[in-house]
Amino acid sequence: MKISDIPPEVLAQLREGTVIPAQPLALTAERKLDERRMSALTRYYVAAGAGGVAVGVHSTQFEIRQPEVGLFKPVLRLASETMDAACAKYGRKILKVAGACGQTSQAVNEAETAREYGYHACLLSLAALKHETPEKMAAHCRAVAKVMPIIGFYLQPSVGGCVLPYRFWREFAEIENVLAIKMAPFNRYQTFDVVRAVCDAGREKEISLYTGNDDNIIIDLLTPFNIRTAAGEKTVRIVGGLLGHWCVWTKRAVELLEKCKAVRAAQSGIPHEMLTLAAEVTDSNAAFFDAANGFSGCIPGIHEVLRRQGLLAGTWCLNPHEVLSPGQSEEIDRVYKSYPHLNDDEFVRAHLANWLDG
Repeated sequence: MKISDIPPEVLAQLREGTVIPAQPLALTAERKLDERRMSALTRYYVAAGAGGVAVGVHSTQFEIRQPEVGLFKPVLRLASETMDAACAKYGRKILKVAGACGQTSQAVNEAETAREYGYHACLLSLAALKHETPEKMAAHCRAVAKVMPIIGFYLQPSVGGCVLPYRFWREFAEIENVLAIKMAPFNRYQTFDVVRAVCDAGREKEISLYTGNDDNIIIDLLTPFNIRTAAGEKTVRIVGGLLGHWCVWTKRAVELLEKCKAVRAAQSGIPHEMLTLAAEVTDSNAAFFDAANGFSGCIPGIHEVLRRQGLLAGTWCLNPHEVLSPGQSEEIDRVYKSYPHLNDDEFVRAHLANWLDG
């Protein structure tokens, strides 16, 4: 499967910049897949205006791949089918992204599964290769790219990722079937490495840059990067976001991205209220992702927001030890009270019954 196989309107939407939430895993109290609520989440994202959904990624819990859990294929199949039905209902198409991880044989197999279930691209985690050389990592990426288009993934080390140097990204940018890169190192220096590598490779028009920096979303989307290369100066932007943060309050995320696009198009400077908004979004993320405790409660945190909205029945994770940190619920209370303009509770209340019933 090649990038040219992606429907033109889906590809154009990605290139322009869109909201791609990283979908969480809906579980029952018995820690079994809650298909009804899993599907409701997918319908929520489509109805909110997301231009894609990422499934089988960090927010979906990597444990779904464990043999005793056995949820990787069922989750991918259910999400793909639900996306297709929801898109048909709303008369639109979105980018379907599946996570792929592990050593090369596993990642290739997962990409093959994603292709079979109708996904357009795979978000490729390199966490399992963190002790390999950049050259071996790039060879791994090339092997997966032979199966289907890939989205590079710079995952922060504190949640299982690793530092990926400029020379890796420079080689990665040469791979023909690279669709985009999600930059989520939560680090300004490392984010810039990726931007520079793509420009130096001359692929800035072919590889779309997406923020995964949940601590810096709005600033990433507003910043023009001027990169001096051997071919001259290039100005590039991070056009959209593929984010765990955007799996909650998604309707507002879509509106926020449109505001950023409007500011970029006006070319008259960044209004101070956008900078204030950037800080508010980051503060909200600190509560959801449990920054105070090294992100240990990041998945239960987003579950808690969705639980409060009625989309999830509880905050259960496959790992029973993965729970809200002490004080995290109170932090979520605080940001709810501080930034009521950032939540989309009213939108969810109006449509929740329909999403749950299908």
